[in-house]
Amino acid sequence: MPLEIITVPCLADNYAYLAHDPETGETAVIDIPDAGPILNALDAKSWSADIILLTHHHHDHVQGLPDMLGRFPQARVVGAEADQNRMPPLDLKVKEDSVVQIGSETGQVLDVSGHTVGHIAFYFPESAALFSADSLMALGCGRLFEGTPEMMWESLSKMAALPPETLVYSGHEYTASNAKFALTVEPENPDLQNRAEEITEKRAKDEPTVPASIETELKTNPFLRASNSDVKESLGMVHAADSSVFARIRAMKDAF
Repeated sequence: MPLEIITVPCLADNYAYLAHDPETGETAVIDIPDAGPILNALDAKSWSADIILLTHHHHDHVQGLPDMLGRFPQARVVGAEADQNRMPPLDLKVKEDSVVQIGSETGQVLDVSGHTVGHIAFYFPESAALFSADSLMALGCGRLFEGTPEMMWESLSKMAALPPETLVYSGHEYTASNAKFALTVEPENPDLQNRAEEITEKRAKDEPTVPASIETELKTNPFLRASNSDVKESLGMVHAADSSVFARIRAMKDAF
């Protein structure tokens, strides 16, 4: 039975997630930008926080942890071994190909360094769910605060290779601005045009634009389309390495 996943808006534009296993009753919380909204969401479902999965050390993804543990001190905190010196105290230190359990479902840890070195994502194949935080984002990717373009392209390629029905639960509501930029890269992409319209409609209703499927991202996300021949041609980089095209697109977005 797949996980029941609830999106929890936090702060100005962050998302946390609850992932609940109906078979065992165990619930995971993915990132803690702000404990208040997450505790309210847990209370609304009469769930407890049993395990906390942290994707990276940035303050807006971990700052609510003390308050969360104040309410649920038994919760196990999971984070990247490679980044343990910058993370809150961890009960379980994980790395690429480590496994994590939410009740009866087994998830896989992916090293998706680039936004930060040591950023991880959590992939649950039975539920077709990828919690990617600030690595792969809806119609975008995180800024390269620490990693190189080559590092981030490798991370994005790893996630892009997941089954197309996989839903990407990313860490921020940046999709509207990402869509505006994506249209500057591929203004004639019909899939992107349609998605941009859907995003405008959702945001007008204050609805989340995440998750989105890997299939949708591959058709519309310019950062995943750096290997696409039409994109390369439009940028005048027909013979360039994919990672170089990605680096160009990232630089364009940073200046957008």
